[in-house]
Amino acid sequence: MKIGVVGLPNVGKSTLFNAITEAGAESANYPFCTIEPNVGIVDVPDERLGKLAEFYHTQKVIPAAIEFVDIAGLVAGASKGEGLGNKFLSHIREVDAIVHVVRCFDDPNIIHVSGSVNPTRDIEVINLELALADLETVTKKYERDAKLVKTGDKTLIASVGLLERIKNALENNVAVRVLELSDDDQKILKGFQLLTAKPVIYVANVSEKEIATAESNPYVEEVKQYALRENAKVITLCAKIEEELTTLDKDEREMFKEELGIKESGLEKLVTTSYDLLGLMSFITAGEKEVRAWTIAKGTKAPQAAGKIHTDFEKGFIKAEIVSYDDLMTAGSYLKAREAGKVRMEGKEYVVQDGDIIVFRFNV
Repeated sequence: MKIGVVGLPNVGKSTLFNAITEAGAESANYPFCTIEPNVGIVDVPDERLGKLAEFYHTQKVIPAAIEFVDIAGLVAGASKGEGLGNKFLSHIREVDAIVHVVRCFDDPNIIHVSGSVNPTRDIEVINLELALADLETVTKKYERDAKLVKTGDKTLIASVGLLERIKNALENNVAVRVLELSDDDQKILKGFQLLTAKPVIYVANVSEKEIATAESNPYVEEVKQYALRENAKVITLCAKIEEELTTLDKDEREMFKEELGIKESGLEKLVTTSYDLLGLMSFITAGEKEVRAWTIAKGTKAPQAAGKIHTDFEKGFIKAEIVSYDDLMTAGSYLKAREAGKVRMEGKEYVVQDGDIIVFRFNV
């Protein structure tokens, strides 16, 4: 899973990226200090894996991973190349979801590219640029394909119809992600690689002083109201505090979080929200050799889950031996879980559940 971190210059974007990836990206008080995107691959926090490692007496634990891409600050005119915009927009096309960082604090010592803090305006600057870039893409494709409709190709007719609908939406500054689309529309849409079709998480970045009272921050409320209109997700955090937490050892970190009333780290919030937004979950393979988490879409059936490990597992799938994490922990051993009837053999139609521990039976 690849997530792009975007925002206006100086909203805390690179600071947040540093915090969640501990990658040390440059963050400075001037626009465009990020030019090439910084990339950090982070483990998905999952306490189940550590407990299973103890259970199976293995040192090798492989969590699921997310790739975060810190994309340079966008500005008005980005769709026309302003502020190196074309380069930055191309980086966004490659991600699965967008984390849009919005500044929700006043600080005269930190330059704001527009001169003042205004979350709605700031969000709309970026969303408008993404919409304009999409409109250019869609218009070119629509004009080209509309000429070919007379051939009677049903796939082309459906594509042109969808392009016309998207074009009308974008001309009214409506993001593609808020349109109600059929499964067939969604299949066609994937080929367009549109920026406004990508799901979004808005990150309301508050000051260190306001982290305890963030929910009453009027700027945060403004972001939430905006997100409601397009069914987007919102999380609130302080990027500066998150970055400071990375400099502490585990015990100090937990004490600091407790003092500040922070229950989850920024990374934990982002991962949980990202998985929910993209409809993802994890199943687990476990044994003496290793404990490993595998990311799949909710609704994935057993053979396709097996294919995440190796294509041969899917091709030669026979059965899946499954026990849920909770059932295994309650039983205390695999043998006891089996004796209690908690270990099941499932076939090709079984829909894998989050936390399923699976041994695949296959024949190549």
